[in-house]
Amino acid sequence: MSDSQFYPIGTPGQAWGPAELAQWRMRQVRQRSYADDVLSSIERFAERFDVSSYGEVAYADERFPLLTIRSRNWRPELPTVLVTGGVHGYETSGVHGALRFVDEHAHAYAGRVNLLVAPCVSPWAYEHIQRWNFDAIDPNRSFREVSPAQESAALMRLVTPLHGQFAAHIDLHETTDTDASEYRPAVAARDGKPCEPCTIPDGFYLVDDAANPQPAFQQAIIEAVARVTHIAPADAQGGIIGSPLVAQGVIHYAMKELGLCAGITGARYTTTTEVYPDSHRATPEQCIGAQVAAVCAGLDFVCQSGH
Repeated sequence: MSDSQFYPIGTPGQAWGPAELAQWRMRQVRQRSYADDVLSSIERFAERFDVSSYGEVAYADERFPLLTIRSRNWRPELPTVLVTGGVHGYETSGVHGALRFVDEHAHAYAGRVNLLVAPCVSPWAYEHIQRWNFDAIDPNRSFREVSPAQESAALMRLVTPLHGQFAAHIDLHETTDTDASEYRPAVAARDGKPCEPCTIPDGFYLVDDAANPQPAFQQAIIEAVARVTHIAPADAQGGIIGSPLVAQGVIHYAMKELGLCAGITGARYTTTTEVYPDSHRATPEQCIGAQVAAVCAGLDFVCQSGH
């Protein structure tokens, strides 16, 4: 495919301006309902957990309330664990894995940890099955001061008062085939840069923090998830998505430097899960189950480690 054909918006070598952003927005189609899929579930949890707002995302004439689920009887002496899903709205099992965990397993940790769950950080992107937000910004590169992404800024405002209390943060993601077919070409076009090819790993893997590696924590999660779905093997270069493997199914990223969600809490134990929903070896139910297994394993590790 030639440079002029690699993405249908923009001019090769030139970053997008307002006209190209408007073209991109016109291509986005609402495909599912945040209210029906996410808010309705969270509202049902209000009988068992504390449900509260941490703001809203507003785009044009659309407004999306942002909700969290918290443990009842919050105790300052207990370790606090943040679980986030849907930072990339198209990564479906992250959203539904967080909701499934709350519904079926969160009660088991009452009195052991304080849980704070934000199951769908990017509701517009969830509805449009998009990685970016309405402004063609990747929220998971925007967790930094003066964030350009409403979604990222809202979540940082939520967690800032709790800094120093977090023991762990588990951020639930997917790596999909559209990362190669849509997202990488789109980001290259948006930024006026060449499109770099990539290989999508077949299986589950984790991203640990290069500045604060916690191999035992990651290993506990990998072992639990391996009972639900397969772990991604190394590619031909001995790594995953351009990063060397440091253990089975584990790579490192510089979380804070890259503006990643998993770097916002200052917690000792942090991880980004990556499920592969396009594998012929995994069903949607297995992908959700893998996310739930990852959260439970991370929490069990925190409880057993004495924080």
